[in-house]
Amino acid sequence: MRGAAISLPREMRVLVLYDVDDLRIERRAVPELKAGELLVRTVASGICSGDIMAWYVRRKAPFVLGHEPAGEIVALGPGAPPCDEDGRPYAIGERVAVHHHAPCFACRACERGDYVQCATWRASQIDPGGIAEYFRVPAVNMRDTLRLPEGVSCLDGSLVEPLACVEKSLRRSGLQRGDLLYVIGLGVMGQMHLLAARASGAQVIGSDFSPARCNLAQRNGAAAVHPGHALEALRAASDGRGADVVICGPGTREALEHAVSVAAPGATIVMFTPLPPGTSLCLDAGRLYFSDLRLVASYSCGPPDTRAALARIERGEVTAALLDAREVALDAVPQAYALLASGQVVKPIVTFP
Repeated sequence: MRGAAISLPREMRVLVLYDVDDLRIERRAVPELKAGELLVRTVASGICSGDIMAWYVRRKAPFVLGHEPAGEIVALGPGAPPCDEDGRPYAIGERVAVHHHAPCFACRACERGDYVQCATWRASQIDPGGIAEYFRVPAVNMRDTLRLPEGVSCLDGSLVEPLACVEKSLRRSGLQRGDLLYVIGLGVMGQMHLLAARASGAQVIGSDFSPARCNLAQRNGAAAVHPGHALEALRAASDGRGADVVICGPGTREALEHAVSVAAPGATIVMFTPLPPGTSLCLDAGRLYFSDLRLVASYSCGPPDTRAALARIERGEVTAALLDAREVALDAVPQAYALLASGQVVKPIVTFP
């Protein structure tokens, strides 16, 4: 069913990032739809920790902030309604989580499962962004648009995209039940790594300079220590071997060197956050080789990861409440962004009345 038509305004409010210290609420026209497209009223949209990296966001600015939206379908493009991968048409009133990129499923990169290397994935995007009262879902993005199950709120649904990045990271790490996982940095992505890995049967230890972040991890059943005590804790938990998998959250040379230093023989080290272009690394090649270490990067996520993330959210293994997420109104986004950048908030999620 197409559902009942909803009266829509002509204009909407959006949050535009011009620089890390210059965020503005502006008015724009509500996007018009073409065939095969959806218009979604945003209910919740997270602020990504990647969006506080100055060197990263300045390459794209100005842009409408936000790529973690969940909301309610309020309009369908002309003609036949768009369908999901099972051929079931979307309807007005359904709640969805939408990935801001979607692959073609036909190129060589997609055949290999390297969805983020697909040219279509990189070119696709929601319009104008996630922190807007409404956003348009282009036809290509239907390939990674997910209905939210009845028991999943839009607040939790906004975690699908960031948690999907964690799902990919853990998949690329080769994490197995019983492994010792060490997470460096306990911001929201580090916290989700701990929650997901613990639910998958791994032993987990995290580290952060912030006592508040360590306390949050401990409340969720993980061991958490100051980075200066991490090696001692890992050796105590592994008969002196070290971590089987290390997730390097901070995008710094020092954090990556620390990750290598605490890895057990045969371990995998995941570079989860990019370093600025041109950054060189100085690693002990002999240690990498003779310890048989694997150093892998994990950039964003693809459709298998968003589905795995939604399933984990539906099981209650990762939720906004477990992350101590803070709901903020659109008018308060500049302040919430500053609090995220200063480490005073783990996860701000913008909610719309």
